[in-house]
Amino acid sequence: MSIFVRINNQIRSREVRVVGPDGENLGVMLTTDAIKKAEDVDLDLIEISSTSKPPIAKITDYGKFQYEQKKKANTSKLKAHKTETKVIQIKIGTGEHDLNLKAKRISEWLKEGNRVKLDLFLIGRSKYMEFGFLKERLERILKLISEEYKIADGPKKGPKGLTLILEKQQKQKNENK
Repeated sequence: MSIFVRINNQIRSREVRVVGPDGENLGVMLTTDAIKKAEDVDLDLIEISSTSKPPIAKITDYGKFQYEQKKKANTSKLKAHKTETKVIQIKIGTGEHDLNLKAKRISEWLKEGNRVKLDLFLIGRSKYMEFGFLKERLERILKLISEEYKIADGPKKGPKGLTLILEKQQKQKNENK
C-alpha cells in the first residue's frame, strides 16, 4: 500500500497552507517560500492534503513521515477482523454424542465471530430422501448449539447433500421500549 506523496519540488500548487514541525499553523504562503523555510531547519515539505484549497503541506522529516504512515497502516490492518467460514460435516446416522461435540465446536466458532457452513453429507439412496426429513436431521444439531446464531443461507440442496450457513446473531442496539 504505497500512496504517492509529493515532497519539496514535486508539489505542483503555487500556494500551500503550511503546518510547522511542531504542529503550529504557519498560514498560507508560496510553495517556494515554504520549501526554503523547510530547508532552513533541514526538513522536507510534504503535501498532506492535495484536495483542499490551498493544499496543506507539513514541514517534517520524510523518513519519519513514511514510518508513521506504515505504522498507521499496520495497526489498522491488525484491527480489521477477518471472518472465516468454518465447515462441519454430519451424516444422517451421526450419533448424539458426536452431534454434541460438533455443536460445541460450532458454538466456539460462532463466539469467535466466524461463519459456519453445516453440511449434511448424503450418500447413496439417502440423497433422494424427503426434504422435510433431511431438514429435520439438520434441526437436531441446531437445537444443540449454545451460542446465539442466525441462518445466513440455506438449507439448500447440493450435489453432496444439504448445506446451511450460520452466522453469529448481532445484538440489537436500539430495542423498542
